[in-house]
Formats: sequence, C-alpha cells, structure tokens
Amino acid sequence: MRSHLLNHTTAEHYRRSVTEGIERVAAKLATTDRPFTGVTVDELTPRIDAVDLDKPLLDTTAALDELEEVYLRDAVYFHHPRYLAHLNCPVVIPAVVGEAVLSAVNSSLDTWDQSAGGTLIERKLIDWTTSRIGLGPAADGVFTSGGSQSNLQALLLARDETKSENAEHPSKMRVFASEVSHFSVKKSATLLGLGPDAVVTIPVDRDKRMQTVALARELERCREEGLVPMAVVATAGTTDFGSIDPLPEIAELCAQYGTWMHVDAAYGCGLLASVKNRHLLDGIERADSVTVDYHKSFFQPVSSSAVLVRDAATLRHATYHADYLNPRRMVTERIPNQVDKSLQTTRRFDALKLWMTLRVMGADGVGQLFDEVCDLAGKAWELLAADPRFDVVVEPQLSTLVFRHIPAGVTDPAEIDRANLYARKALFASGDAIVAGTKVGGRHYLKFTLLNPETTVDDIVAVLDLIAGHAEQYLGENLVEAS
Repeated sequence: MRSHLLNHTTAEHYRRSVTEGIERVAAKLATTDRPFTGVTVDELTPRIDAVDLDKPLLDTTAALDELEEVYLRDAVYFHHPRYLAHLNCPVVIPAVVGEAVLSAVNSSLDTWDQSAGGTLIERKLIDWTTSRIGLGPAADGVFTSGGSQSNLQALLLARDETKSENAEHPSKMRVFASEVSHFSVKKSATLLGLGPDAVVTIPVDRDKRMQTVALARELERCREEGLVPMAVVATAGTTDFGSIDPLPEIAELCAQYGTWMHVDAAYGCGLLASVKNRHLLDGIERADSVTVDYHKSFFQPVSSSAVLVRDAATLRHATYHADYLNPRRMVTERIPNQVDKSLQTTRRFDALKLWMTLRVMGADGVGQLFDEVCDLAGKAWELLAADPRFDVVVEPQLSTLVFRHIPAGVTDPAEIDRANLYARKALFASGDAIVAGTKVGGRHYLKFTLLNPETTVDDIVAVLDLIAGHAEQYLGENLVEAS
C-alpha cells in the first residue's frame, strides 16, 4: 500500500492518477448540456448503498469508473449557464490550479513550522483585502471556512470586547440585524451563549435595506432598558435579495452608541474588485469587522472566506497557546502563527487559490466578471418588470432577483404559491435549469442568483418560459381533476 503514498518515489504515479481524474472532469465539463440530470434521491441512494467500502477496487481507473456512476454523472454543475439557484459560482482556472497544488503539498496554516511561505501568502492576502476595504494600518484577519464561521468569529470578538468594556452579563447584550440578514447571525448568538432574545430584528424598507430610523429607535430603547448594544450586523449583499444596507448611516449610529459594527459582505465582497460599482460599499471602511466570501463573488472554489478586523489586537480573544504548537515564547520571537487568530487549528491553505487568481487575472479581471453578472441582473429585472406573467420584488443592487409567476385568472394566493412550488420542483426534476426559492411576506417566491458571466439574457428568457409552462401545467392538471 505504500505505493499510494505521495512522495519522491511515487511522483509519476501521482502525475498519471491526477491527470486521469482531471481528464474525466474535463470531459464532463465539455459535454454537460444541462446543470443537472434530474436524478432523484430514490434513484441515487441504492447506487451509493451498493458500494462496499471494505472491498477496495485497488485501481484508480476502476474507482473513477465507479465515481462516474455515483457522483460525476449526476452532480449539480454550477458552471452551466442555467444554474441560477444559490450563491454558487463557476470557478476560475487559476484557482483550480491552486487547489491542486495546495491539496498535494498539504500545508496546514496553523503554525509557521507547518506552512512557512503559506503563512506569509495568507497574511499578504489579508493585508490586500483590508486595504481594499479601507480598514487602516492596524487591520488584520484570517481565512475561514465560510461566511458562517466568519460571522461567528466577528461576533465572538464583539462580545468579548463589550464584556471587557462594560463587564456586563452576556444575557444583557444585544445584536441588531435586519429581518433579511443571514441566519448565521442568530445561530452565532446562540452558540456564543447570548440567549434567544439577543438578536433584535430591524425591519427593512421596500428595497430590502435596513431601516436606520428603526435601528436608532431600537438602540435607544436598548440603552433605556439597561441593556448593552453589543453589535450591529449590516449586510452588504443579503442572501435573498442582494440588498446592501445603508452602511454610512449605520456607522454613524454605531459610533454614537459605542457599538461594534460588523459588515457581512460575504456576497457583496466582489465589489471590492470592481471599478464600476465599488461605491456601493461606501461606509464599509468604518466597520470593526467584515466577512468576505471569496468563494461567492471572487469565483473561487469552496472554501475560501475570511474575517477581517480594524484592530488586530481584538483577535486576541481567539488566541490560546499550547506548548506543543504555539507556545507563548513564539510571540516574543516574532514567529507568525496563524492559529493565534483562528477558531480552527488544522486549516487548509485556501489562500493559495486567491493568490493564483490575482497573480494570473488581477483584481480588475475578477471585478469585471462580477460586474457582468450584476449588469445581467439589471437586464433580467427589466424583463421581469415588463412581463405580466411575473411579479418581481425589488430591483437588484447585486445579482439576485426574487419573483414569482402570476397565472392569468388566478387570484388565490395559496394556489399561486402551489403553482410556483410545483414549477420549481418540476424544473429541477427536468434538469433543464435550477432556480432557488424563498418566502416574501409569507408567500412562496422563486429566486435567480446570477453568478455566471456565461449566462445570457436568452438563458433568462428561456428559463422564465419554462417556469411559466410548468406552473400552467400544474394549474391545468388541477383544473381537470377538479372537474
């Protein structure tokens, strides 16, 4: 079995095996004509269950043949232009090259003696990102597994900074976030022991942006009741609507009330590389912490995220020392250990993917791709707004559209809900396209999340026609059954 270990004696085996795997994926990408096959759980489960993991195939080619049956054939392919569902992006080739390198070398980014140059590359990218945000010379941060972890760490820092300043019991702390903020805000508050009432939900305006008048009112009420306004979470790109909260006004309120300002820019961080639309993030430079997901709008493979902070000293709240790993003496010896900043210990060198992307494409190249999908969303909104078959909720700031089909002659909201739910499921089952769903005002809506620059207006038109067709089919069948 030693022949399967990657080392100097197996380099040629490694080259052949990885090349064969790459060729399989390349062949699938070249021939995939729809984002999904439509396979069902009941169809795929027996194939997986039939695999006996205690009986190895002992051959890479055979294993890849099996993988074709249990995964590659029926995978959901985000690179297809009619994948329009979640915040999954097609990935850029330089990042995939970086992924291959980091997986093989297998550096762990917790300590200098496990990563060396990897540590410095990650730090360079953190500095690059904080500079793009405008957080100032004392800023720092660390790569994470995703936006949820970044939000959790940011709120942990906010909690501990607030405790040190006010010495208050955690049950008195409050976090303010809009009603369309990411669910990880409430999840983080629970994990941090703040209690179920810790998150104060702030209503949004018609554009799905936090109402700062309501935020001011709640901050004042919090103070009057002897509670502690721990943090405000502003969202720069909500998951459902792509809306960006009024960052400058929120920053003013946070300064007035001495409250930590966190900006969840997991989605909207692509604007940091945009020449055309960077102004939409004005005010983010006043944040105490920021979440970015490069694996959303920087076209990076999962996972690639970071949490950034204005004051590097606040990261001390995530610092623990172990004699075998990062003893305290290393601080005085100026040995850079990334574990001193991270909630994770062992951690992949995900920063290499972004490094390769910037070194090959440049930031402007990434920004142009994100600008393209934002422009496409604007054109799609115009189509939807002019189409009597659909009701569209809000004009997009980024690349997300929430809408639903309104069948002619149908006025029952519940029946319209069922038609849209059916249309989404039928579209997914066909594999012709994939769209997401959400609720607005308790009613079921559909969602386009446009992150593929290869998607065209013609693709949008075709998918809208498919949705309308499935919805009308559902209503027609119900009409026949009712008669």
